[in-house]
Amino acid sequence: MVVALDEIKQRLRRFAEVEAGEESPLYAHLAAKAAEDDEVAALLGPAQPGFGHPTLLLAAAHRALQAEPFHELVNYYPSMGGSYGLDAGTWPLFRGFVLERADKVRALVAGHTTQTNEVRRAAVLYPAVALAAKQAGAPVGLLEVGCSAGLLLNLDRYAYRYQTEQSGQVVAGPTKTALGLHCALELGPDAALPTIPKKLSVVARVGLDRAPVDLADEDAAAWLEACIWADQPERQRLFSTAAQLWRKHPPELVRGDAVADLAAAADRVPADAPLVVITSHVLTYLDDAQRAAFTAALGELAAARPLWWVSEEAYPAAMAPLLPGRADLEPAPGQTAFSVLALTRWDGGAPEATALARAAMHGERMVWLVR
Repeated sequence: MVVALDEIKQRLRRFAEVEAGEESPLYAHLAAKAAEDDEVAALLGPAQPGFGHPTLLLAAAHRALQAEPFHELVNYYPSMGGSYGLDAGTWPLFRGFVLERADKVRALVAGHTTQTNEVRRAAVLYPAVALAAKQAGAPVGLLEVGCSAGLLLNLDRYAYRYQTEQSGQVVAGPTKTALGLHCALELGPDAALPTIPKKLSVVARVGLDRAPVDLADEDAAAWLEACIWADQPERQRLFSTAAQLWRKHPPELVRGDAVADLAAAADRVPADAPLVVITSHVLTYLDDAQRAAFTAALGELAAARPLWWVSEEAYPAAMAPLLPGRADLEPAPGQTAFSVLALTRWDGGAPEATALARAAMHGERMVWLVR
């Protein structure tokens, strides 16, 4: 089913104004221009149901450009060594590039989904997983749903530097590791700095995805790189470093559906290990019925074994049904988009959710909300 052109253009406008905004001048510019250009916007039409997001079109263009690294458009892509800022030539070059390769771009859009395996989000997830482990009182098993390549499953192997106003820099994670992540940590009203342990003990790590990515496959790894926003080369560097660690410590990846195959994937985590299920920017791609089914499936698992759900999702996608009426967890009109870090556990069959923080979409900063 082809996504309607009017809907595509609306998504492009929203992405340019809210999601990219100040985060990515290049992508905000390209998306805003594409929203007014029927031919370019229509390239997103063949996207798989639920995945027709502007980032998919931009990733397809990025991947096509990777195959032609001497094209003039590269000058505007810092990820490929470009140093030009936005100017009058940016959009015409981009438009000409993608339309001249329309068949290739459409094929990339139809055959892929946006699978941004943003490793910086581990800095947001780490305090929540550590809190779940503290409540469990034992080393935990991780199950990431919608894992892509599963870079977040190695979160205990990364070093973290949390910059705070109250305590300066808070350090966590191993001291000897190739990958260090930085995150600005602010406090919301009446909140207290979280206790972030130096070490997190993980006994198993399993990823579930409808199309898991094997980083040993060069083409698959290149697609993940293409999904990273092109004017944020630091994210490219972090991805490459995390991929190297992944190759040394590959997690177990399972192909399957987030709902139908959840229990089977959970069975791969030893039954005596407290189970921590992680989702990060995944539920956005599910409809309301699928989201409700996913939460219900988690509840069924929680009835059989100790389970915690660490979610970093847009408020409407995950926490709205569990924490209704929380206007503070949703961006105001014109405000830059953010996700909600939450921890959910089940007591007597009922989910009990706590919103821990508001987090930047790529994990570079968060506002802690609880004491």
